[in-house]
Amino acid sequence: MAVPEVTYDDVVAARDLLDDVVVRTPMLYSRVLSELVGGPAYLKCENLQRAGSFKIRGAYVRIARLTDEERARGVVAASAGNHAQGVALASGLLGCKATVFMPLGAPLPKIEATRSYGADVIFAGITVDESLIAAKEHAETTGAVFIHPFDHADVVAGQGTLGLEILDQLPEVGTIALAVGGGGLAAGVALAVKSMRPGVRVVGVQAERAAAYPASLAAGHPVMVEPVSTMADGIAVGRPGDITFEMIHYLVDSVVTVSEESLSRALLLCLERVKQVVEPAGVAGVAALLDQPHAFEPPVVAVLSGGNIDPLLLSKVLRHGLSAAGRYLAFRIRLPDRPGALATLLGRLAGLGANVLDVVHERMAPRLQMDEAEVLMHLETRGPLHCDEVLAGLRGYGYKLIFN
Repeated sequence: MAVPEVTYDDVVAARDLLDDVVVRTPMLYSRVLSELVGGPAYLKCENLQRAGSFKIRGAYVRIARLTDEERARGVVAASAGNHAQGVALASGLLGCKATVFMPLGAPLPKIEATRSYGADVIFAGITVDESLIAAKEHAETTGAVFIHPFDHADVVAGQGTLGLEILDQLPEVGTIALAVGGGGLAAGVALAVKSMRPGVRVVGVQAERAAAYPASLAAGHPVMVEPVSTMADGIAVGRPGDITFEMIHYLVDSVVTVSEESLSRALLLCLERVKQVVEPAGVAGVAALLDQPHAFEPPVVAVLSGGNIDPLLLSKVLRHGLSAAGRYLAFRIRLPDRPGALATLLGRLAGLGANVLDVVHERMAPRLQMDEAEVLMHLETRGPLHCDEVLAGLRGYGYKLIFN
């Protein structure tokens, strides 16, 4: 099949349209990532964009190019959150009514932000793909214009303006790593960048629990996969778009996957070392650098594509990240049920240098003998080697550790 009719000129025109609408987000140098990849590494901070992600780019271009009559009918979209906010904000700026279908369980801050921009929110299905079906049915019933989150030429052109910014800010860029859900961002950025600098590598990154592109690229056409629950809800898309698949097939150099552990470590790194709050989907590029640092030719740019994260999820992901980084331990430990046993354990942990975060003491459970107690411990450690020292020390004292 031929490459779809989205051109470099379309991206340039979209940039002109967005000139007074979007923020030119900063490009931050990262010393820790530079040391890791063996050359300059930067973070493109779209988490600081209006509405908290790159999505406003494509949403605004799509809605701005509707006719007055189409905008009068209103627009409808489906999203786990970031496209929802982009459509809601763009609709408010352009003076048209927006209805957004969101999956059940969408993050509360994204729901509230979407409503705050003036959109009506309707819940449908448990995945973005199910919400898409409901949104299209609403469009057919009401006459509202459906704003696809990724599979439309105007949306791709809008997202591609991010690629133009990267080239403006870092003309010598060697590799760009960015998250892939449906593919609008990767398709647009690859088109914009390779039209000017064909030698720049563009690497798409998917959460391995919701990775439709590897299977689709192997098959030569979009295929549906069943996404498993992932912390990276913003890129949990079951089927690539037709337009975006063709563009990624031709223009993106590779699509790799990252684990939940890698995503959580990347989020922790962004928070601790770069002082940027980023959602799990938004750190996919950073996660890929952590996994395979020497696979990315510097200068490298990892796109932080969104920063809309539920604080409750953030706390869970950070704990997950600390565990993956060897700085957090959680386990159950059996003790003799007698006075002083817990105090002795805590004293020994202090001697091993572990910081006790939480203790849950249980004395009556069917799995315990009459003379036993069990304690659930949450510990902070200084890294993987210290973790090993703490565990070895406890076992040396004769404690039985249970990890489940």
